[in-house]
Amino acid sequence: MLYYWDIIGTFFFCVSGALAGRQKGMDFWGVFVLALVTGTGGGTLRSVMMGTVPPPIFIDPAYVILAAIATPCATLFPVFWEKFNREVSVMDAFGLGIFVCIGTDVAVQHGLSWWAAAGMGVITATFGGVIRDVLRTEVPLIFRKEIYATAALAGALLMLGLEHWGVGKAVSIPITVIFTAGVRLLAIRYAINQSSG
Repeated sequence: MLYYWDIIGTFFFCVSGALAGRQKGMDFWGVFVLALVTGTGGGTLRSVMMGTVPPPIFIDPAYVILAAIATPCATLFPVFWEKFNREVSVMDAFGLGIFVCIGTDVAVQHGLSWWAAAGMGVITATFGGVIRDVLRTEVPLIFRKEIYATAALAGALLMLGLEHWGVGKAVSIPITVIFTAGVRLLAIRYAINQSSG
């Protein structure tokens, strides 16, 4: 089941990266590269840090295929995407929620303590976005006052708590995804950041 969540999360992040590339006026190849690194950057870093090599991107072609699908989705239908404000952030929010679950769960399966598992969840969820923003010459969201890494950390702790209380993954993962994405989208909608208040 976790694999299918990974595929869904990767697609959300690939679309996020592709849209970010389109917004910067990149060509088709540039959009594809941005889609690929956004969708796989966090998971690849997690795999390397935990000694799982080679990372899945070099084993399973599905990740490259997802980036290849996301690229035309973002570039060939601009009228559709222009109907949404902050479309990159919306896609990114759902990718954030899914990847924080995957990173946290994989870390737990490798025997890491709860605090390390939460940290690995945050890394998995945010590093693809860091690469995306660096490549398009912007300060990454994680280094701004945005509620981004904070939302990921809250999601990781929620998932750890739910599983500690005996809630199965079939329930804990959707709850965590909705919670994490909801926190991120509410922060965007109401312009809440870490300096608010």
